[in-house]
Amino acid sequence: MDIFLQLVLNGLLLGGTLAIISIGLTLIFGIVRVVNFAHGEFLMIGLYAVYFMNAKFGIHPYVAIIPATIVLFAAGAAMQRFIIEPLLSAEGHIQIFATVGVSIALMNAALLMFGADVRTVQDVSFGTGSVTLGPFRASSGQLITFAASLVMVAGLHWFLHSTFLGRAVRATAQHRDAAQLMGVDVKKIYIFAFGLGCACLGVASGLIAPQYPVFPTVGTFFVLTAFVIVVLGGLGSLSGALMGSMVIGVVDSLAGYYIAPDLKEVVYFSIFLAILVFRPTGLFGAGRGSE
Repeated sequence: MDIFLQLVLNGLLLGGTLAIISIGLTLIFGIVRVVNFAHGEFLMIGLYAVYFMNAKFGIHPYVAIIPATIVLFAAGAAMQRFIIEPLLSAEGHIQIFATVGVSIALMNAALLMFGADVRTVQDVSFGTGSVTLGPFRASSGQLITFAASLVMVAGLHWFLHSTFLGRAVRATAQHRDAAQLMGVDVKKIYIFAFGLGCACLGVASGLIAPQYPVFPTVGTFFVLTAFVIVVLGGLGSLSGALMGSMVIGVVDSLAGYYIAPDLKEVVYFSIFLAILVFRPTGLFGAGRGSE
């Protein structure tokens, strides 16, 4: 029983890591209605930014969250303004091709600039140890990330429901034309929302940098799992993304131990396919940027 509970704890903590990445993806879809296939590459940019700030200036990854978040907000806003905005009236598959193109371009640019070497942050004492919780042990970095994911969901929920800008964002997500008639600048809201979704990856980059290495294709694994999570939780639902992350984290942990480590992806991608077939709105319902 202790092993099972330890695995569940490990899975929940892994879910916190996955949630911090999935929140931005579901936020962008819930508001802009665009599936950003370059999401993993924006995470890769954030991880490289954190790595170089640590390697060149000795900045702790948690401190590097601030500049990384600013950089990724600007990058996301620029992508929305110059790539997505001209395609908003185009067919959905055109927008998908555009984000896939950005993904491939960023990945290959990173390979050209940094090579394929695996890099890790150095001399990081805080956030890399473990703590004892009764009979269980947990990674301190994952505990911090788990807490941060809860704070982020709560903070975004408060922002969307309790601020004027947040209500304008929700109105735009619910009905673009009606929001425009009420005086909302929809184009600016879309730019802000896309930037905000990418800025979440700046937070994620600093939090997971002490736990994971960085290399040009690092975003691929994370974004594939994030897609499973947002489909499971309901595209556009922040609370669904959080709950979906916990479910996938526990499934990953249990399947890796009881089945085989190299088959755990098969388990949750099977869940992904089942959700698409039997409940495409997700287990926890689908929001439109309003949760």
